[in-house]
Amino acid sequence: MKNPTEINNISRIKDCYGCGVCSIVCSKKIIDIKLNSKGFYQPIITDNSRCIGCGLCLKVCSFVATDNLSIAQKETLRAYAAWSNNFHTRQMCSSGGIAYEISAYCINSGIKVCGVRYDVKQQRAEHYISTTISELKDTVGSKYIQSYSPSGFSKLNRTEKFLVIGTPCQIASIRRYIRLLKIEEHFLLMDFFCHGVPSMNVWNKYIKLFGGIEPITSIAWRNKRYGWHDSWNMHIEGKNKTIESRWTKGDLFYDMFLGNKCLNKACYENCKFKKTSSAADIRIGDFWGEQYENDDKGTSAILIYTDKGERIAAASNIHRVITNIEIITKGQLSAAPSKPKEYWLYMALLRNKHIGLKSIRSIMRSLYYGKRIYQKLFSHE
Repeated sequence: MKNPTEINNISRIKDCYGCGVCSIVCSKKIIDIKLNSKGFYQPIITDNSRCIGCGLCLKVCSFVATDNLSIAQKETLRAYAAWSNNFHTRQMCSSGGIAYEISAYCINSGIKVCGVRYDVKQQRAEHYISTTISELKDTVGSKYIQSYSPSGFSKLNRTEKFLVIGTPCQIASIRRYIRLLKIEEHFLLMDFFCHGVPSMNVWNKYIKLFGGIEPITSIAWRNKRYGWHDSWNMHIEGKNKTIESRWTKGDLFYDMFLGNKCLNKACYENCKFKKTSSAADIRIGDFWGEQYENDDKGTSAILIYTDKGERIAAASNIHRVITNIEIITKGQLSAAPSKPKEYWLYMALLRNKHIGLKSIRSIMRSLYYGKRIYQKLFSHE
């Protein structure tokens, strides 16, 4: 038997993106995707003795790759502000409703959609395949947690056409996968401006805050009840009760996520996909900035990387306004977020099953103010 360190597979990779594509390319089906103790998905080799050393799992891995597989130069990109022509769609979506409209066009054209929904039974986001408009509706709205991708990616095949939507690292690995299989012409790939993925340990603790409304029947991460610019709301519905929590009012999940306190290590140290770096045909996001600061209905930003992306975007039920790349990317992260000095402590507290999010916030505030007081008392010594 080979020494595990000599096997040509992903068994030695730690703290990767967790995109899950390695699990679907493995012919021996010995790669499983599971949550690690930090709360992030990572590949696990279930039986190294069955590995044939083909290295396909490494060939599709965007984490170990030395490039980001960007398929367009900055000079060829096309940039738009955009929104759905359907007011109801625009209102129910996180920004302008572009992902939904492009997906709807694809389904009506016989193209299956691999997007993300929230599974209330397992309390996780997951990729799945939509073949009808009714099935597609579960993709509406952003889900700011890492998705379990093999549930949907495993259903991609050589004979049908697909639109695949995911994080930039997921899409970069899918691009490698379909290029390896020589089936790129059957696929349209769409990613988005990504902030990073938070630990599922945060999400699991957050859900426990609302144990009194179980069973939870639906969750929406954003809505426009207070307008698009104040849409970072958590809307949670239970069997007999509804709870709404807002970032501007101290929501604990958004405090951890948008405060960059609990992201995957790869999001801080190994992200290759900020601004215009993408392996997708289309990149979308919120159009933040001065141009639409008085618009509270929601406006999307679109970057088009390929002619295929341009054709489908142009045919979809959306209104587009030509703009430039600099304006679009100005409102997005220009580089990977900085890891907080207390990251190790956040991770340790999140792993502790007996400490809730409220207690974690109290502990970190006590440490912060204790340090400030100490510095003030002894700064002149």
